[in-house]
Amino acid sequence: MTLLFATDFDNPRDWVPALKAEMPELEVRVWPELGNPADIRYALTWNPRPGLLASLPNLRAIFSLGAGVDGILADPTLPPAIPLVRMVDDSLTEGMVEYVVWQVLAWHRQHEPYRAQQRKALWRPLPQKLARERRVGVMGLGELGQACARALAALDFDVAGWSRTRKSVDGVDCGAGPKGFDRFLARSEILVCLLPLTDDTRGILNAANFARLPAGAFVINAARGGHLVEADLLPALRDGHLAGAALDVFADEPLARDHPFWQDPRIAVTPHVASLTHARTAAKSVAANIRRAEAGEPLDNLVDRKRGY
Repeated sequence: MTLLFATDFDNPRDWVPALKAEMPELEVRVWPELGNPADIRYALTWNPRPGLLASLPNLRAIFSLGAGVDGILADPTLPPAIPLVRMVDDSLTEGMVEYVVWQVLAWHRQHEPYRAQQRKALWRPLPQKLARERRVGVMGLGELGQACARALAALDFDVAGWSRTRKSVDGVDCGAGPKGFDRFLARSEILVCLLPLTDDTRGILNAANFARLPAGAFVINAARGGHLVEADLLPALRDGHLAGAALDVFADEPLARDHPFWQDPRIAVTPHVASLTHARTAAKSVAANIRRAEAGEPLDNLVDRKRGY
């Protein structure tokens, strides 16, 4: 029983021992060392090279190293009948909650204005809203979005959520579909994007939707770079309709050193670290699903390829 670990991003030195600890009988090969491709039953991957997965004739399941699967689905040669599994792990959820709460609180409690005052040795308290007076909108109510919405509601923020289909989250005003979208945007002083990247959601952070937000809104994108129309962000910041943005994901990564986002003080840039997969915890879910596959049982967290998540 052999698994191929195939990614340019995650360190096999973390993953190989973690997988072996969970399944001592599992042989783990690290791309590009394939050996005999016919031996490989499972692939654990992130943005694999096009054609790699199609070259494995006995592949039984593909496991994503992250919560998103758009990088895998982008492979035009992806075998259509092989089950694709998204990563669901407590470490991913915990990391995303930490990141979103951090960015919401940093803007709500005016971290950057106070840092600017510190550099000038200026002692000047600024007017401050209460959390219950601040409206936060979470766009995308999957596993990560619901967890973030609940965490923000627990801090007493006025939280709304929006998703393709209606969800129910305690303490969160949930809307869905096109009819609920304008209302959701109009009340979101802080907009958090945690949507899956699909044909329907690509470019959803655009000039038209920025204009629907309240004046002075703050945008957080911790989903995928493809959600943001980058050329629309700077004009919205320059004209003052948006007050700032926190971006963890970008259309091209790593972000080019000469990209204007680096130098704009209204934009907080982080290098795709909002929600990291930790091998020491995530290996358990991979091993459990391999055991299900070997026993002929349905796999957990299967991706609906038509929806893209």
